[in-house]
Amino acid sequence: MSQQPSPEGAIASRNLVTRFLDAVERVGNKLPDPAMLFLILMVVVWVVSALLANVDFAELDPRSGDPIQIRNMLAGASFTEFMAQMVRTFVNFAPLGVVLVAMLGLGVAEHTGFISAGLRAILSFTPKMLLTPVLIAVGVLSHVAVDAGYVLVIPLGAVIFYAAGRHPLAGIAAAFAGVSGGFSATLFVPSSLDPLLAGLTQEAARIIDPAAVINPLNNYFFTTASTFLVVGVGWFLTDKVIEPRLRNTEIDGDVSEFQTMEALGSRERKGLLLAVLGMLVALVVFALSLMPETSAWRAPAEAVPEGGHPLLVAAAPVMQSIVALIFVFFLIPGVIYGYVAGTVKSHRDIIQGMSKAMGSMAYYIVMAFFAAQFIYAFGQSNLGALLAIKGAAWLQAMGFPMGITLIGIVLLSGFVNLMVGSASAKWALIGAIMVPMLMQLGVSPDLTQAAYRVGDSSTNIITPLLPYFPLVVVFCQRYVKSAGIGTLLALMLPFSITLLVVWTGFLLAFWGLGIPLGVGATYAYPAVP
Repeated sequence: MSQQPSPEGAIASRNLVTRFLDAVERVGNKLPDPAMLFLILMVVVWVVSALLANVDFAELDPRSGDPIQIRNMLAGASFTEFMAQMVRTFVNFAPLGVVLVAMLGLGVAEHTGFISAGLRAILSFTPKMLLTPVLIAVGVLSHVAVDAGYVLVIPLGAVIFYAAGRHPLAGIAAAFAGVSGGFSATLFVPSSLDPLLAGLTQEAARIIDPAAVINPLNNYFFTTASTFLVVGVGWFLTDKVIEPRLRNTEIDGDVSEFQTMEALGSRERKGLLLAVLGMLVALVVFALSLMPETSAWRAPAEAVPEGGHPLLVAAAPVMQSIVALIFVFFLIPGVIYGYVAGTVKSHRDIIQGMSKAMGSMAYYIVMAFFAAQFIYAFGQSNLGALLAIKGAAWLQAMGFPMGITLIGIVLLSGFVNLMVGSASAKWALIGAIMVPMLMQLGVSPDLTQAAYRVGDSSTNIITPLLPYFPLVVVFCQRYVKSAGIGTLLALMLPFSITLLVVWTGFLLAFWGLGIPLGVGATYAYPAVP
């Protein structure tokens, strides 16, 4: 008979986990705010560029074929140019416009209640046997509204699990796995994260190739397929691992107000139906406009390479309109739902929804300003190109198989995620070095970005510095008063480890089999015709 662990041993183990998390939190809290971190790094770039400006390097600049030369960013001409370009650098920062435009439409859909009603409708009609996978899938789908899943899907997960006679913490774990663990998965509908990351990837790629263009849907096929992986892993772990562990965990909170999930009213149901119909009609009309060979959405024949499709190349207007289409296709149902359900009285309410969405992006705008200036200085100084070339030479000399290199990117991203909570801030920091460096080894920016997304998503759910992590702990305490950070970590660690291993293997399978990552994406750089 195997010996059961003693209560003292279990307590010691929990204390060890708590001490580890406390240490991570202390270290993370000592890091500067991401915006200030970019400012500090920009100053470092200035100083290092001044120190290396007179050093002769043997490495050749791939853009010119000449030996690479570091540009002193503190020299008079460079500094005044930096100041003169500051506004233009910020305004032309690729991720800024795409995120703000997408959020205008998503903000209306969220403000009018369309997204909330849609999620409630999906969950309310789900059979009990499919409760777990549908909840996780809804968590993934909630990404179209950015942070709506944290404040809506996760507490609803506890409600519907408790109403179904299951442990509410299991519902929280399943929902958290979908919302945050599956943050880089997409259930057919692109999220605002796609253009945001693609914009940062493009900025990093242009350190090596100034003409590089990254499609916002460059990981779309991979992230859509990843949804089924995340749902499958989450379903198995919730039902077979997490919930059995919770059988002896007493529900001692005040659960009287959480026993039922509020049903949609008649006006809400009518509004939701007409909004979805409106979205479908818009999609059909859009699809019909793509079909004619003379469609204005298609790229001109001279811009289509051999074997390419006029709708899928970067020069196609439809590919350049992805963000605008996200805006329109969420604005239409949001407006229809608002007027029918009564959450909108006039056009002023629509504008208020957009204004509210922009208000929520205030911090991102501040961070984007400093990120744009850092990336500009990093690129103009040629430090990024030098690091990329030297790093590529080191990796080439080490002779690591490409699969090992990709695993390294995933693990690095997951580790940095424990210290920096913002997905965009992490990728702006990591991508500025990793993307151009791996381009020198023949790895496309699309593949590097996909590897980053796997590592980032897999460790989101065990990151105490995630802004919504304390909120999820509070949700747990509604049902189990003694729940804390350790409780949530114990719930989510199996998801994190399993996703990190299985999802990485999934990416390697995509790469090994040559399955397209997304629209206009490649595995190699330069792209192989």
